[in-house]
Amino acid sequence: MTATSLPPNSAPRVRVRANRLVLYTVLVALTGLFIGPFGWLVLAGLKTPAELAASPVHWLPTDFQWQNFADAFNLIDFLGYARNSLIIALIYAVLVTLSSAWVGFGFARLEAPGKKTLFGILIGSMMLPQMITLLPTYLIFAKLGMVDTYWPWVFWGLAAAPYLVFLFRQFFAGLPRELEEAAIVDGCGYGMIFWRIFLPQSWPVLSASFVIAFTWSWGDYIAPQLLLSTDKSTLAVAVMTTYVTSAGTPVANLQAAASVMYVVPILLIFLVAQRGFVAGMATTGLK
Repeated sequence: MTATSLPPNSAPRVRVRANRLVLYTVLVALTGLFIGPFGWLVLAGLKTPAELAASPVHWLPTDFQWQNFADAFNLIDFLGYARNSLIIALIYAVLVTLSSAWVGFGFARLEAPGKKTLFGILIGSMMLPQMITLLPTYLIFAKLGMVDTYWPWVFWGLAAAPYLVFLFRQFFAGLPRELEEAAIVDGCGYGMIFWRIFLPQSWPVLSASFVIAFTWSWGDYIAPQLLLSTDKSTLAVAVMTTYVTSAGTPVANLQAAASVMYVVPILLIFLVAQRGFVAGMATTGLK
């Protein structure tokens, strides 16, 4: 072996390191791509209105306007609107997670005529845009006297969500058949099998479904704007409609500052539940 020759096993190691370098470079680029909009939102919340409207663009504020966050918090009942959003999001997320788990369990473990057809219809319903069902939904709740109440979110939660049903169905279908057979031999019905055996096993999907459902409800603007009065409305509606001048022009820097504070709870929930969220998304496709 000459002084410049490489050991026999060095070539694969070099390829592995090169592949890792390429992978890390791609991951860093994608991370910047996804974090970029949030970073721009934070910078927008720290600028003056003149800097936001300036051309060419001022990437960094001349003086960081931290007062914008205090003004955005104090100009409206920020905590009151946040409380309304939290109540609605928790009601919907808890109910829709449990109801979707129950429906997914039925599709995964029970046999009935037309089950595959019903599941296909359920999955097909995910392609319906929300705007198509918005008017009929409003008319139904208006007839029932549920406008300006939180009851619509209760019924939406009890009705399950097709995507979450799909996640639970995929997860429950992968559990061993021996679990329920042993429970049936011991005298358990399917209700007890679900609550005592299958549901405790599904914590990764429960975590993922709760985070997804909470995000749906917390970020919803259309339904609260349509169904709720100003006092009962959510933070999403308040951020978009209340930071305006006397002429009705949006105050963009205050909207940006309020939006940053509006996004923080979702980020905290995801950071707390990220292990279960990733595990749930990774295991629902396995059988």
